[in-house]
Amino acid sequence: MIQFLLKGILRDKSRSILPIIVVSIGVALTVVLSAYMKGAFGDMIDQNARFKTGHVKIMTKAYAENKAQLPNDLALLEVDKLMESLDKYFPEMEWVNRIRFGGLIDVPDAQGESKGQGPAAGIAINLFDPESGEVQRMNIESSMVKGTMPQQSGEAIIGNDFAEKLNLKIGDEITYFGTTMNGSMTFQNFIVSGTIRFGAAAMDRGAIVVDISDAQKMLDMENGTGELLGFSKLNIYEDEKVKLLADKFNEKYADDPDEFAPIMLPLREQNNLGEMIDYSNYMSVIFIFIFVFAMSIVLWNTGLLGGLRRYQEFGIRLALGEAKGMIYRRLIMEAVLIGMIGSMVGTLIGLAGSYYLQIVGIDISGYMENSTMLMPSVLRAKVTPELFFIGFIPGLLAMVFGNMLSGIGIYKRETASLFKELEV
Repeated sequence: MIQFLLKGILRDKSRSILPIIVVSIGVALTVVLSAYMKGAFGDMIDQNARFKTGHVKIMTKAYAENKAQLPNDLALLEVDKLMESLDKYFPEMEWVNRIRFGGLIDVPDAQGESKGQGPAAGIAINLFDPESGEVQRMNIESSMVKGTMPQQSGEAIIGNDFAEKLNLKIGDEITYFGTTMNGSMTFQNFIVSGTIRFGAAAMDRGAIVVDISDAQKMLDMENGTGELLGFSKLNIYEDEKVKLLADKFNEKYADDPDEFAPIMLPLREQNNLGEMIDYSNYMSVIFIFIFVFAMSIVLWNTGLLGGLRRYQEFGIRLALGEAKGMIYRRLIMEAVLIGMIGSMVGTLIGLAGSYYLQIVGIDISGYMENSTMLMPSVLRAKVTPELFFIGFIPGLLAMVFGNMLSGIGIYKRETASLFKELEV
């Protein structure tokens, strides 16, 4: 029966070509938009994870309450013991120390007088240990504009926009002014080894990147860190697993009244990223529903037109004794076949478009010149396994639903009037 119906669909193009085109367009749009949303939201979440939140982040309870102020006086101490414990109980995660600090950068001239100053947002990571993976995780080498990576203590990388603003060159000396963990003033000289562009205006305008050992000495934070970030060794963020991991860790310190006791926050509980994750999931469902509804209306009208053209065919089949239910079921089977053909064509077109957007992306850097949000300057789609079947949901549902609505007319045919129609 399926082979018979398929031959009818292929031979009578007037009743199949338009529905296939409509389904293909709808499915292609569904696939492309789904891929683009997953890619765009995924890139935002991934960039925040790599630069700010990690898949999980450990801080002291007091630090977590005031984290926007970067309160290094509330930092974690005896980090080595804590990391040993984390490696033992959570071997699936990779843990790294980071210190964030703010201050003032002063650029002296040849006479030692200040020729320029600017506020700096500093970040200290493990630059000298390749096993930490921090250089690759933050794409530092590939983001370098001028100069080289720091090779020894006392060297720093600064944002390229920041360097141009202060007229800095590679090899120039800069002085950092700030406060230590204990609240006293600190002054530290650094040699500019290179400039960097992260692609996020919030960081490029005032970033200074130093090795964490330099920051610990400068801020009186020996064996201490502001934040301890955890990343899955598979480099995949899994919301449910991360939440269970954080709950397990926090349960251990739940009854500890010490404000310096550690607390673990999953990614979704930081920087409003939970809302972004939920929003991306909701939008995917909404898009599919919209396309199913819109295509159902179009295919309903298409089915009505096709039904009118096949009005005499249905009448002859009824007059020959074929049951209305049989005709209706075959009409639905035709819809399934047409929906599958259109969905396959649309999925192939959508995957091609998604792959193009994944490679090329959409450059939004022009709209981010004055932005302080941490997000990529090029939004890309992401081709995922579910894209191979997600288009079949609106493709099949819309086609079947549209034909179900238009096919109701079959049951309105009166057998007594058929012979009058067929007299001629």
